[in-house]
Amino acid sequence: MADDENRRSWTQNRRFEFIEWKLFWEGGLNRSDLEEQFDISTPQASVDLRNYREQTGDNLVYDARIKSFVPGSELKPRFFKPSADRLLLQLRAWITGALPRADLWFKADPPVAMAPDIVRHVEPEMLRTILAAIRGKRAINVLYQSLTNSRWRMIAPHALAFDGYRWHMRAWACDRGDFRDFVITRVKKIGKSEAASYDAADDIEWNTITTLRLCPHPGLSDEQAAAIRRDYGMKRHCRSIELRLSLAYYFIMRMNLDLDDLPPQRAQIVLENLDDVKMQIAEARAETKRRLSD
Repeated sequence: MADDENRRSWTQNRRFEFIEWKLFWEGGLNRSDLEEQFDISTPQASVDLRNYREQTGDNLVYDARIKSFVPGSELKPRFFKPSADRLLLQLRAWITGALPRADLWFKADPPVAMAPDIVRHVEPEMLRTILAAIRGKRAINVLYQSLTNSRWRMIAPHALAFDGYRWHMRAWACDRGDFRDFVITRVKKIGKSEAASYDAADDIEWNTITTLRLCPHPGLSDEQAAAIRRDYGMKRHCRSIELRLSLAYYFIMRMNLDLDDLPPQRAQIVLENLDDVKMQIAEARAETKRRLSD
C-alpha cells in the first residue's frame, strides 16, 4: 500500500514539475499537453491542474481569452528548479541525438542549431568491458593505436575522463609502470584480462584537485575585457575553475592557454597561474614515481 502511494505521489509530482516547466519556459499550457505527455485521460489532467492550483495558489491562472493556463504574476516554482544550463545541455543532447525528442518538453521543435561536433564513436561492448575492468580492478590487453605505432598493451583502467573532445581511460600502464591516459577510440581490439596490482591512490595527478585562474588577456581594452568577464562569468576580474590535475593539460591545450603569441582578441583569456600548474603536474608525477619506488 505504501509503495503504491509513493508511486502515485512521484508520478503526480512529475506532472506538477511538467506544469511548472511549461509555465516557466513556454509561458503556458493546456490540459491536452498533460494528456499527450503522460498518456492520461482528460479528467485526470483536470484533476492534476486543480490539485496543482490548490497547492501553489496563484502560480497557475486560466486565461479565458486564449483558452490556456498561464503563469501568475509572481510565478514561484515548487516542483521544478529552473536551470538555463540544464535546458541548454538538453537542447545540445537533443541535437546530437543523445536525448529523445519525447524527453524535451517543448510543444514544437525549438529553432536551435549547433556547430557540429566531431563525433568519436565508442562501441558499447568495448565500454562495457572497460567498465567491468574498472569495477573488478582488472588489467585488459588492448591493441592500441598511438600516433607512432599500433601494438598490444596491458593496462588497468581505474577511471574515465572527458577532456572536452574525447573520452579517455585513466589507467595503470603495466608495461611502463606508471599512470597514463588512453583515448578510448584508439583502442582497436580488447583481448584477455587478468587481475591487476596497483593502487589508484598512487595516481597523484588524478587525485589532486587544482585551481586554474582565468583572467582577461592584458592586451584587451577596458571594454573588451568587460565583455570577456561577462562572457566567462568572471567576478572580481578573474574566474577560478577547479578540476583534476590530470585534466589540466587538456583544458590548457583546448583553450590555447599555453600559447603566448596569439593576438589578444583571439586569445581573449590567459591562465594567470600557468607556471604554478605546470609545477604541480611535475611534482605530482615525481611523487607518484617516489611512491612506486618505495
